[in-house]
Amino acid sequence: MKTQPTGASVDAFIASVDHAGRREDAATVLDMMNRVTSAAPLMWGDSLIGYGEYEYERADGSRHRFFLTGFSPRKANLVVYAMTGLKNHSGLLERLGPHRHSVSCLYLGRLKNIDLNVLEQIVATDLDAMKQRYPDHTL
Repeated sequence: MKTQPTGASVDAFIASVDHAGRREDAATVLDMMNRVTSAAPLMWGDSLIGYGEYEYERADGSRHRFFLTGFSPRKANLVVYAMTGLKNHSGLLERLGPHRHSVSCLYLGRLKNIDLNVLEQIVATDLDAMKQRYPDHTL
């Protein structure tokens, strides 16, 4: 898998986000995830901020590593990754505020329209599920 942890600075990456509002929201999510995970963030590839690590096996037998939870301040949206999938969070999603989602990606506009307590619950619940699913994880 080509997305791997890098030695790049998370703070420098967030400071480089062009859109001031997205940069501010990324700093808010960074603080929240630091608190929820009690871990230091790492850059994964050029634009993903991840916490912890787990190893999984694909159907073809190849083994890969990825972060337990993370986010990315993309141009169009702030993306929060719920690695166990968002279908498990349907009740919370109803209370979150305006968003879109795929299987594991939660796409958020500006955080001023989001219930941050609900977002934190989604991240914390998903992180707990990942830790149980992958007991050999690091965080």
